Amino acid sequence: MALRSLLGRLEQDPAGARLVSGGGRAFVSAAIRPYAIAAVLDAEPDRPGLVVAGDDREAQELADDLAAWLAPRPVHFYPSRGVAYESHLAPPPHLVGLRVAALDALLDPGEGEPPVVVASAVALSEKLPDPALRPRSFTLRGEELIDLDEVARALVEAGYRRVEEVEERGQFAIRGGILDLFPATGDNAVRVDCFDIEIESIREFSIFTQRSLREVEEVRVAPAAELSAEYREEAEIATLIDADERPDVAELLPVERFVAPLDLLGPAATVIVAAEEEIAPALADHWQDVCASIHDEDAHHLYVAPDEVSAAIAGRAAASLSSLASGQEIELHAQAADFASRSMAAAEPELEALVRGGYRTVVGFGHRGEGERAAYNLARMSPRWLGEDEPPAEPGEGSLAFVEAGLRNGFVAGGARLAVIPEHRLLRRRPARQRAASRRGRLAAFGELAPGDYVVHEDHGIARLAGFETKTVGGVTRDYLELEYAGSDRVFLPVEQLARIGRYVGAGDGEPTLSKLGGRSWETLKARARKAAQELAGELLNLYAERRRHAGHSFPADSAWQLDFEGRFPYRETADQSEAIDAVKEDMEAPRPMDRLICGDVGYGKTEVALRAAFKAADDGRQVLVLAPTTILAQQHFGTFSERLADFPFTVDVVSRLRSPAEQKASVQAFNEGRTDILIGTHRLLGRDLRPKELGLLVVDEEQRFGVRQKELLRQLKLKVDVISMSATPIPRTLQMSLAGVRDISVIETPPEGRRPVRTFVGEYDEELVRAALEREKERGGQAFFLHNRVETIDETAERLRGLCPDLTFAVAHGRLDDGELEERMMAFLRGDVDVLVATSIIESGIDIPQANTLIVERADLFGLSQLYQIRGRVGRSRERAYAYLLYPSAAALSEEATRRLSALSDYTELGAGFKVAMRDLEIRGAGNLLGDEQSGHVAALGFELYLAMIDEAVREAGPAGAEEPREPVRVDVDVDVYIPADYVPYEQAKIDIHRRIAAAAEVADLGLLREELEDRFGPPPEPLTNLLALQEARIRFGQAGVGNVGLRGGRLTATPVDLDDQAAARLGAELPQARYEPGRSTLTLDVGEDPESRFVRVRELAGVLASVAGAQGDDGA
Repeated sequence: MALRSLLGRLEQDPAGARLVSGGGRAFVSAAIRPYAIAAVLDAEPDRPGLVVAGDDREAQELADDLAAWLAPRPVHFYPSRGVAYESHLAPPPHLVGLRVAALDALLDPGEGEPPVVVASAVALSEKLPDPALRPRSFTLRGEELIDLDEVARALVEAGYRRVEEVEERGQFAIRGGILDLFPATGDNAVRVDCFDIEIESIREFSIFTQRSLREVEEVRVAPAAELSAEYREEAEIATLIDADERPDVAELLPVERFVAPLDLLGPAATVIVAAEEEIAPALADHWQDVCASIHDEDAHHLYVAPDEVSAAIAGRAAASLSSLASGQEIELHAQAADFASRSMAAAEPELEALVRGGYRTVVGFGHRGEGERAAYNLARMSPRWLGEDEPPAEPGEGSLAFVEAGLRNGFVAGGARLAVIPEHRLLRRRPARQRAASRRGRLAAFGELAPGDYVVHEDHGIARLAGFETKTVGGVTRDYLELEYAGSDRVFLPVEQLARIGRYVGAGDGEPTLSKLGGRSWETLKARARKAAQELAGELLNLYAERRRHAGHSFPADSAWQLDFEGRFPYRETADQSEAIDAVKEDMEAPRPMDRLICGDVGYGKTEVALRAAFKAADDGRQVLVLAPTTILAQQHFGTFSERLADFPFTVDVVSRLRSPAEQKASVQAFNEGRTDILIGTHRLLGRDLRPKELGLLVVDEEQRFGVRQKELLRQLKLKVDVISMSATPIPRTLQMSLAGVRDISVIETPPEGRRPVRTFVGEYDEELVRAALEREKERGGQAFFLHNRVETIDETAERLRGLCPDLTFAVAHGRLDDGELEERMMAFLRGDVDVLVATSIIESGIDIPQANTLIVERADLFGLSQLYQIRGRVGRSRERAYAYLLYPSAAALSEEATRRLSALSDYTELGAGFKVAMRDLEIRGAGNLLGDEQSGHVAALGFELYLAMIDEAVREAGPAGAEEPREPVRVDVDVDVYIPADYVPYEQAKIDIHRRIAAAAEVADLGLLREELEDRFGPPPEPLTNLLALQEARIRFGQAGVGNVGLRGGRLTATPVDLDDQAAARLGAELPQARYEPGRSTLTLDVGEDPESRFVRVRELAGVLASVAGAQGDDGA
């Protein structure tokens, strides 16, 4: 509400006053656009508002901004469907939820202020079913009487999917009397706890921790599907039919009852166009996609044509804004607020200047506490919180105020004498360093197990997890994992031994061979692998010990030149990029050689990180060598480095095939003599007579594309100098070594401002779609890639495309061309002389062409996931919307592996997903490349987890004496029931997950939190599960005391080995006189009785006392 009090100030600007009072067409600077729109809407607070943006991303960001400016007035985002009608796919539940919430708000606003809806032009062009065809909404309230079976049927009718564990919108789960549900329109999932047929409580909970957050009185369940079940079923059946025989989408839907969103808008609504210059191009692009996929008649049934949408918007618009001046009568100017001061003290002069200039200056903080600290540092300026105890200001008098609000951008508006500055635009903070533990946390998902997965048991080998079973053996009931081995042999593994198995990730795409029980082959494989692991561990230790023996060069802190150089960077650094820069500088200033991997998507600023490191090295008199995998990329790096360093006295040179042999020789000689500061080239430089005079930094771009020989030469260089490796999607070997702590890693996941995700289409090959995509790119002045990965038929494919698009120019590029010819064709494409480059996967890396924004991959099913992601990164490097078409011949012909790859890539359409893709790629492709070809056989034989554990063990054994030995799990043999009853947790995978988390708990506090979570999710734990938790607590405490084995039979507990000195044994006798300690046998016994509850109390008591006594003994010994 505090920010809203500033909206009236716009009328102090005459142009702003005209816009608010009369609307019309206006030029409005992009920085002030959300504020101006909010002011126009606020001038008519009794009327609903519709704001039209260019695309969904802009609409979402604008909705967030307007929500901050107009609070508490409701603001909704109305997105497009996310999938085309012609795809026969249902839109995701969360998009359905957002659309339903926005439409319902407009159609039935209820009490309170009328809503504001922000929609993209494309969303408004998609017709939608009459709201009467939607499944009905309903509400669940506390103390209401319900039948959970009826509720489940209603949820399925409404488009919800029943699952074991709720993880996303549109899902529900039922366990006994507990209903978990994630409403399509909700911010959080809810847990409905019933006693018999009465709702006892409704609590929101986190889908990440499954823990409750807060109690609520009711939950509204909006539909998760656009249409009722009868229409959905027909469409779902159609997706199973071959594409040639599939009926048209218009035959499956009640299109006669589809309406345009704008037809549902009441006459009282205020319509504002946020950026009129973006509307027509967005609608035209979308309409071309539609017309390339379905018949004209169907298109008009399901969509509104661009000219009709534009006319309808223009006819209703009260105000139409643009950031392009085109003779508008109203012009509202403002500057972006972007100060990037190093500290609040450094920002104070900037704020003072604004206040002295008569500006109402408001700084926004995400949290009140941040503002309170800033107020302390700026006490001399007497800042007040907006709307709280502020003295009235004289006309023209400036002031400083703080507000708690989440704003993305700010502005300085001279006409209104108003400056609004988010804290992150005021300060450039040094981000916190990333901790290794959090990086390793990225691998946590590899530990998840489900029935059907392949697993590895340390003692018995590779098996298939057949399922989960509760069995009673010898009068004791336990949970067991059922493992299936070769020859249909089966082993039932007690859950207490769960730590001895792990998920199998192998070295290739195929299924592993199941181990045979009872033979020697598994032990032979392990022995062979352990020997290889020991050899590899020795190599690793030697390499990194040798690196540490080389003192390395410690670079000085940043100079004035460095700060000047960095200040000329024409863009604002993202938080991830700043963190990477800081980490690199810290490494360079340390006395040991740096070896850091910078992992970031194409165009996310890795080169700027390398540039700043290179400047730091050259500024200290050290030389820099930059290696790239291709001549084109080397040339592009040369251009970038030369341009950025033009005003500084550093010499930059390049060695490539585009220069004569004499020129190349002269460049290498100049570098060897120290006359060149920075030399850029391909890996061929490593094979030349390169002897740098004072090499200080090596930058390697896309190291995974270098050959074995080059990598060995790099390895030798890395012993002596600081090294930065850069990759958009590092191969699993590089990634895993980084995660394992052998190399340091910085991940840049935040996209640059203005970057849009690549719109990705995955589907069957269609020549009409290809023609439309290529011609559309030509019409908007861009270029396209067409990837055909068979050299034998690539010329034939190019001829076919020339016949399909005769007005376009084509060039062919592949690896068998003469080097000079290949480079000339690539350079012609780079210059813009060619419209379409028909190429093999040679384009995977090394090209930076911002004007190329369409990619078509003809046989996407034949590529690996990382490779597809890297190829897709060739487009989308500018502010233009980019398109990637990943095509395959027929859905029926896709292998399961290819389906997983393509599904994964469509999962990772968001910006900055390269790291996630590499992680998924490790799972899909296997870990064969992790440790090199010579190790892949052992990875395939044992699985990745077990082999990596062997390497860890070998490194410890070969490492320095005194390294901490990992504790073996305490073996506990008890005669009590320990299992998870089926009526408490009915799903196998959920049971396995709970057992794994119990077995993985390393601290008693972890078990306490887990118990709270279980009670929250499933209700009070029954006795067998309570026993299981108590058993793990005892295992933890006995482990802390150094005990390896614990037995509980009848009423007697036995623990061994127990080694106490005389003083510790006396302490034990004093605290627990009933315990009997036998030093000669290293055994401790205690009678704990027959009562189950009291027995565990006594077990925990003994474990706790023993851990305390043993710990004190260790301290005394120290």
